[in-house]
Amino acid sequence: MDVRRADERYPGGDPAAGIETRHAFSFGAHYDPDNLRFGAVIACNEERLAPGAGFDEHPHSHTEIITWVVEGELSHRDSTGHLTRVRPGDVQRLSSAAGVRHVERNDTDGPLTFVQMWLAPLEPGGEPSYEIVHGIADSTPYAVPEAGAMLHVRRLGPGERTAVPDSVHVYVHVVRGEVRMEGEKLGPGDAARITDARDLVVEAETGAELLMWEMA
Repeated sequence: MDVRRADERYPGGDPAAGIETRHAFSFGAHYDPDNLRFGAVIACNEERLAPGAGFDEHPHSHTEIITWVVEGELSHRDSTGHLTRVRPGDVQRLSSAAGVRHVERNDTDGPLTFVQMWLAPLEPGGEPSYEIVHGIADSTPYAVPEAGAMLHVRRLGPGERTAVPDSVHVYVHVVRGEVRMEGEKLGPGDAARITDARDLVVEAETGAELLMWEMA
């Protein structure tokens, strides 16, 4: 189990434009050949957008993009015609496939925080697709078959426990709260990269929210 702390993330974004980013993996100017991916996960970015700030239209390809809003509301528009608002509890997936363009903005008068995770597909190309699941229930798995991955969302009360999926690769990201796993305490923004996970348990020390990727 390889624990990566929130304060180890690479800073990015454009603070002058109201965009603050923290990268968990090698990204852009922050190139680290030893931190390119874990399993299918190639990016896990914590994004903070000030009111009115956002990412103007930009391209993606050959990437599965999963977005989880922590606070606020994200406005999303893409070149395949989807126009949506993503709120806490929603899972948004954009399969960029052979190529798609999109815009992401904070069109509200309050702060916006979201986690965006990029996964490498098993096969390149194909047609772009989009899906949003509003208010996904606790413990409901969300499959991303294009990347051979399954997302598990867990919301735990103090003292509550949950099993870590048994899998070749598991990526655990703490959205909020504090948890303990294998003697390690993890807080908001911390993550654990687990290889050959077997019979592991996470216990919440406070109310907590976790995103766990199960990958073959």
